[in-house]
Amino acid sequence: MTSVAQAAHRFELVPDKQGLIWDLLLYVTTVVALVSIGLKLWFTPDQNWSYLLIFLATLFFFIGSNRILKTRLMLLPGAAVALEIDKTQVLVELKNGERVNLVKNVKFYSEIGGKTFALTGMDVHGKKQQFIFHRGQFPTPSQYEEARSLLEIYR
Repeated sequence: MTSVAQAAHRFELVPDKQGLIWDLLLYVTTVVALVSIGLKLWFTPDQNWSYLLIFLATLFFFIGSNRILKTRLMLLPGAAVALEIDKTQVLVELKNGERVNLVKNVKFYSEIGGKTFALTGMDVHGKKQQFIFHRGQFPTPSQYEEARSLLEIYR
């Protein structure tokens, strides 16, 4: 009797345009508000607060830019463009053509709202890797749910 190996499930990811809109609304308004208040405080005796607010605006700008360009639009070289799930490993294909095999200490984290999940683990070179995936990156909601259910073994 021969045993048939379980085939890996492959998911091709697409840019998340709807999530992009929400992220733009969130990060642009936050950065504009922080910069506006910081500039207003610059010309008052409470000038020290403006340094903190401008720092926070810069921080939110970089975090938001990375999230939008990497996970929503998948434009950066380190952006995940495909996901292969197997019982022994998870393979993430990046935009730059690199393939990252998560083979050790693979952990699956799901958001309470169910719109995002994260994967962390060690690759074959011993480097810790982490990836975030959004519901809108999967072509259909059923593929997103299938990927989440397959990754439950790594919880």
